[in-house]
Amino acid sequence: MSATVVDTNVVLVANGQHNDVSPECVSACALALQGVMRSGKLVLDDGFRILLEYQNKTQPKKGNRPGDAFVKWALRSRSNAILVDEVALVEHEERGFESFPDDAELANFDAPDRKFVAVSAAHPDRPSIAQAADSKWLDWADALQRHGIQVEFLCFADIQRFHENKFGV
Repeated sequence: MSATVVDTNVVLVANGQHNDVSPECVSACALALQGVMRSGKLVLDDGFRILLEYQNKTQPKKGNRPGDAFVKWALRSRSNAILVDEVALVEHEERGFESFPDDAELANFDAPDRKFVAVSAAHPDRPSIAQAADSKWLDWADALQRHGIQVEFLCFADIQRFHENKFGV
């Protein structure tokens, strides 16, 4: 059973809450979430940070979109060690979390996204991070990989297009 950290934008894209992505990207995100629920394992933090972010942007109680269903599943499955691994995060004054890599190339990493990296880094298996549409992650992927953290770009063509439009690179 493969463990995965799921960035919130995967949930939002699966829900159709990102207007600029392709239909293929929406489908890829929905399939990735289904895969975690059916035969994978979700990795979360012990402080409810990731689940709270999911809930702030979805409607797990009344929504019937793929991302909403995933959040509902995550909330229900949180205590089931077969379906969800929960790792402890220790806060750090400068890096946000102790487990976030101390690396100059990651110094400008978005503070709200550091929890996903910290969760992967704190897990003994260093699970991959599913990423959908945040193009800045392209700039950080190599540095993260040096620290044993793999980013799984579910919508590579879309994210590359966003990166080119945003940074001209």
